[in-house]
Amino acid sequence: MDIYKPLIALLAIVNPIGVIPFFIHFTQGFTPEQRARTIRVSAFSAFVVIALSALAGLKIIEFFGISLASFQVGGGTLLLISALQMLNAQPAETRQEDVSEGDNKVDAGDSIAVVPLTIPLLTGPATISTMVIYADKTHHWWEMAVLTGYGIVIGIAVWLAFSASGRIARVLGKTGINVMTRLMGLILAALAVEVMSDGLLKLFPVLAGGTLPH
Repeated sequence: MDIYKPLIALLAIVNPIGVIPFFIHFTQGFTPEQRARTIRVSAFSAFVVIALSALAGLKIIEFFGISLASFQVGGGTLLLISALQMLNAQPAETRQEDVSEGDNKVDAGDSIAVVPLTIPLLTGPATISTMVIYADKTHHWWEMAVLTGYGIVIGIAVWLAFSASGRIARVLGKTGINVMTRLMGLILAALAVEVMSDGLLKLFPVLAGGTLPH
């Protein structure tokens, strides 16, 4: 397993800078202490989702009798859809109903930190799919440890981005944030095609010049 690809994919999908406008919107009227707590809970929640997906994701799909190849094609398709949303300057995991739900929870910092900031704006189906796919590619315990550790890296990235949200928004402006989101979307689209092609080759070996199983 290329040890850096999962981190690149995670950074592209989570894209905390692209979620900053939502963070600013949902935390309007918060005291500095409430905003700081919301940031901590969001960062920790993102780590938990990523770590659990890496450690238990494979067991979950095995429980439902889903082949990894099928999961790769489905997950890759989901990543590609997320990438297309990002190319339109929308956060990878956002859904309109989830954003509107956040408006009703603006007075509950912890709730907002988990839903909708962490799930689905930061981490969601695309993130979970990515972790499951790369977890299957690990061959040693240290590779799984590194994969799980990437959750810490993402958590720190979320904490840094949200902590500096005011300054980042002023410096980049809406146009700058949109450009960053589109750039991450382009990277994610390339990774999505790679994941899908890997799954398709497993499902249809003839595509690689092999023979179909009898």
